[in-house]
Amino acid sequence: MRILSIQSSVAYGHVGNSAAVFPLQRLGHEVWPVLTVHFSNHTGYGAWRGPLLAPSAVAEVIAGIADRGVLGDADAVLSGYQGDPAMGAVILDAVTLVKTANPDALYCCDPVMGDVGRGMFVRPGIPEYLRDVVVPRADIVTPNQFELEFLAGRPTNSVDDLLAAVDAVRATGPRHVLVTSVVHDDVPAGSLEVVAVSDAGAWAVTTPLLPIYPNGGGDVTAALYLAHLATTGSPATALERTTASIFAVLEATLAAGTRELQLVAAQSAIADPPMRFPARRLR
Repeated sequence: MRILSIQSSVAYGHVGNSAAVFPLQRLGHEVWPVLTVHFSNHTGYGAWRGPLLAPSAVAEVIAGIADRGVLGDADAVLSGYQGDPAMGAVILDAVTLVKTANPDALYCCDPVMGDVGRGMFVRPGIPEYLRDVVVPRADIVTPNQFELEFLAGRPTNSVDDLLAAVDAVRATGPRHVLVTSVVHDDVPAGSLEVVAVSDAGAWAVTTPLLPIYPNGGGDVTAALYLAHLATTGSPATALERTTASIFAVLEATLAAGTRELQLVAAQSAIADPPMRFPARRLR
């Protein structure tokens, strides 16, 4: 599988492409990383250095790949944080180029905009741009529960609420929705769920809630789910494998006592996910 991944990059730590590329490569996939920023570290530290790349510069990199005549070889486009509508337009132009050359190619969008407890942390207008312009163009979207509620315009206080919200988002365009960090009235205390929904049905995996909140987990999740869904064709299997790998990475990170994801230390669980959490069908 060949994946054009248009995301941020950091020299130290693992977010954006610095979180997505290695797991995808460890699974045996070819990745073409296009960087939207190149920072010293993720912004969660409160201070960082390095350039924010102009949308025109990112477009030039993509145009250079097109010059090689290989965009039609891409099986998927993956995107994460989009800090500006102009960057979003560059990403969507790339999706158009890839899908024109290869109509079977997938576009997986992680609609990064906010989270429970933090609220929206992107610039004003970005959430609406993602909801109204980007998400309808995606084949796969991977919002957390907070982001799903914004995209759907409705609360998710139960499993029925959650599925109704997913259906509302899927009605705008995406065929597949993966919802992360799910906690509602039907989820047992001390646990959280990840829910996958497609035309084939809906499934949930329940895991213990670990006392850790590192940056980059969503970036790894989106990358792994795209890879496993594309290679297996099964949302339930992709959900089980993705959740197993992410949980192992979080366990390793917690054990290391660091705020940076321990992708290298947990790489065996990425390449060969331990089947610890079975998916159960919701409908």
